[in-house]
Amino acid sequence: MKLRYLFLIPILIIGIPVLALFLIDGYIKLSTRSNIISKEEAYNINADCILVLGAGVIANSTPSPILKDRLNTSIDLYNNGLTKKMLMSGDHRANDYNEVGVMKNYVTSNGVASVDVFLDHSGLSTYESIYRAKEKFGVKKMIVVTQTYHLYRALYIAKKLGIEVYGVTSSTDEKMISKETKKREFLARLKDFWITNTEIVEDSVGDKIDITGNGDSTN
Repeated sequence: MKLRYLFLIPILIIGIPVLALFLIDGYIKLSTRSNIISKEEAYNINADCILVLGAGVIANSTPSPILKDRLNTSIDLYNNGLTKKMLMSGDHRANDYNEVGVMKNYVTSNGVASVDVFLDHSGLSTYESIYRAKEKFGVKKMIVVTQTYHLYRALYIAKKLGIEVYGVTSSTDEKMISKETKKREFLARLKDFWITNTEIVEDSVGDKIDITGNGDSTN
């Protein structure tokens, strides 16, 4: 091999895997784009529930701005008759941090009936939230509400788990999402692509809860 071509070897060794990662990211976005619909289109879906994914709370009492945006979009859909049930999924590992409780308090103070709001206290990741929506709450068809950058991954996981799923984008201007958040999301897409295409992670979900029942049973 001529010496002048030797420098290509490290470029190929590094470049091909990096290219593959970006191709995977692009595939996830492309394969789920058609599942992102408008609010108007969502009213024709007849979904079992709206799934709202947690995004942090302040002082265990106030939704973060990103989470509040997701909740406001969900409230609008509910109040306009999209579905009768909402599923809040988030972190409640400690008594002084009840993400889903804060989420429920927020929506019920804005016109959503308490009995229609279910809480998944162990939705510690996007994958877990969607897996548990299916396995614990029996959800077969749902609307996921979150920001666009996050919707791609959520929809991809749900489709791989066999849920009929659609996404409605909350209104946050994507330009407001930090570069660090987008970088983390890029890595999270790759992680969940690996999980859903190698071995579906089975988790113990405890007693099953019927999403058509009384949400107050999950308080």
